[in-house]
Amino acid sequence: MPKRKYEEWDFVARVKAIKKAGLKESASPNREIENKEETVPSLEARLDKIFEITERKETNAGNMLFFVMYDIEDNRVRNLVSKYLVKKGCTRIQKSIFLADLSSEKYEQIRNDLTEVQAAYENLDSILVVPISTDYLKSMKIIGKNISVDVITKSKNTLFF
Repeated sequence: MPKRKYEEWDFVARVKAIKKAGLKESASPNREIENKEETVPSLEARLDKIFEITERKETNAGNMLFFVMYDIEDNRVRNLVSKYLVKKGCTRIQKSIFLADLSSEKYEQIRNDLTEVQAAYENLDSILVVPISTDYLKSMKIIGKNISVDVITKSKNTLFF
């Protein structure tokens, strides 16, 4: 008997299937939840990606630079959203923050798909899609880890006498 072929579901269809199956309340915030699927690259790797975007000499005129930030309670939906964003070409900056330098069409598609996901089930989640300029990205400051972004971006000048 030949194996049955399964149709590949798109991102929105998967979230709707989860809703149809019955999303349950998230676990208590007091309980430790181990989430091995959401891995974040090292800070240096994330900064390298940001600097690669900001120091590009040639940029596509139709591209948009934007952040996607979310606060999603349900683990399954959150994992689907993060995998979807990575698949679309976004770079993970923090656990729930992605940076993208994509075409306007991809920006609209991501925004529309995330809007559908948000409307697919009853929730108190929030998803922000924020366009930014390269100048704002270049002026970023990092708080917490001892890395001098000014030196790396060559925006700090040093005088020797």
